[in-house]
Amino acid sequence: MKHKIIVIFSVFIFFSMVSSCSQKKADPALSSPANPKNVIMIIGDGMGPEQVGLLLTYARQAPHSVLGDKTTCFDKIMEKDGSLGISLTYAHDVLVTDSAASGSQLATGQPSGSEMIGLDYNGDPVPTVLEKAILAGKSTGLVTDTRLTDATPAAFAAHQPHRKMGDAIALDMLTVGPDVLLGGGLGNWIPREANDKASGVRQELEVITQGSVAIRSKRKDSQNLLVMAREKGYGLVFNRSQLAAASGKVIGLFAASAMPNAIVVSNSLNDPDRSVPTLEEMSVKAIDILSQNDQGFFLMIEAGQIDWAAHSNDAGLMLHEMIRLNDTVNAVLDWAKNREDTLIILTADHTTGGFGFSYTARDLPRAKSLPGIMFKDRDYKPGYNYGDPHVLDKLYNQKLSYGDIFDKFYQLSKEEQTPENLAMLVNQYTAFPITIAQAERILETEDNPIYIADNRKLNAKRVPKLDNKDEFYPSQKFSNIHALLALAVAGDHCVVWNTGTHTNTPVLVFTKGSARARKPFAGVIHHTQLGQYTIDAVLGSGAVLER
Repeated sequence: MKHKIIVIFSVFIFFSMVSSCSQKKADPALSSPANPKNVIMIIGDGMGPEQVGLLLTYARQAPHSVLGDKTTCFDKIMEKDGSLGISLTYAHDVLVTDSAASGSQLATGQPSGSEMIGLDYNGDPVPTVLEKAILAGKSTGLVTDTRLTDATPAAFAAHQPHRKMGDAIALDMLTVGPDVLLGGGLGNWIPREANDKASGVRQELEVITQGSVAIRSKRKDSQNLLVMAREKGYGLVFNRSQLAAASGKVIGLFAASAMPNAIVVSNSLNDPDRSVPTLEEMSVKAIDILSQNDQGFFLMIEAGQIDWAAHSNDAGLMLHEMIRLNDTVNAVLDWAKNREDTLIILTADHTTGGFGFSYTARDLPRAKSLPGIMFKDRDYKPGYNYGDPHVLDKLYNQKLSYGDIFDKFYQLSKEEQTPENLAMLVNQYTAFPITIAQAERILETEDNPIYIADNRKLNAKRVPKLDNKDEFYPSQKFSNIHALLALAVAGDHCVVWNTGTHTNTPVLVFTKGSARARKPFAGVIHHTQLGQYTIDAVLGSGAVLER
């Protein structure tokens, strides 16, 4: 009997071990690769849950959505081998971050201070994930639809006390030496002499750019970073056809400053003479070049103008910007399909604008009959206007951004800058007409309640009248008057905006790749953790490389 019990117990132990081993083999988190060969981080600047919700709502509910299958990149990233996390974005010792501090935290894994680039909160340079990837023998790249020297891309390849130091940031980027740099911002890379149309450097630039980019230097010195780039082995490209032919190390500068907004891109997408590449085209080319390295690569892609649309409270433009992101992410997902050697991280640096669809007490729905048994003896009549999905089509049908509409308005003579002409422009380029009375209200001004003489953003003596929200619309040169237009059409949009700046709403973190590689990102974390997990993924967990 004793031996029988021992045998039974031994059999039980054996099958328990077999069962345990089977479970371990079946657990993808234990069997899949921990360290991906390639890491692609995609940052939607200003893309909070509200912006994600806008794209999802448009895809599913717009009667004539251009996303025919009603599926977004967010759906696709979660279909298989995808995870979702939440990340807090605040910078050191403040509630709300700016793009520079947030980008620095994502790039370094360390807390950073407001408006700093690639520094910790004490102001000391910290090696970034891109710099560490270079030391590890990987290829690296930065792609953006803003300026290469703008805050987010700068944070990955520069170390400066302030985000506005574009000249120094460009030099840092060239010194760090990513293999691929694609975006706008030619002005920070060419010497001040380029502004002289008779200069030799200007004439050379006109030849090599093939007239594709406006030549306007922002530099205060005579350094020609393009000459330095050539000496370092970079090819230079300035338009779509040059980019298509590029190989090896490349710097692409496709605009004097920022690249075109997404409505401009949408309007020109099928133009055979289009010279400016899309964010999707730049990203695909970057991957094509970087993936030639057997050691793998790190690539950061920024959809940077989601943030700008939200700063302007421009819902139609923001929808187009989200579609631009969607197209880009889908292209990356197509490349990475069925690859276990690649980790894709899709997140945001922060959220902007406090956007949301909201039900209203105007244009209340009419009573109607329903076939359901509970409405046999009564009409169906909700007490509020919960929003018509046709609004989504109207938002997409916007033909110019608010910024471009006001640019057209201010290009008129002073005598022509009338409420009638503003209403005409708004009604021509958007699907939400305004009245002359509303235009009059938009054009009202007041003495600047937050005037600061030596602050270039706050030194306007007269500003659009915002009724006590001025402190939340500090970009007085543009976003406050855009906010007044947004307020005028808010009821028609069924949209509310809370601010012209950032909020501290946590952002979403979508990851796709092996279960082990994406596991750390799938919790409630902070951007410093997100940054450190990215470094771990690029180098291998626990690896440390010093500059």
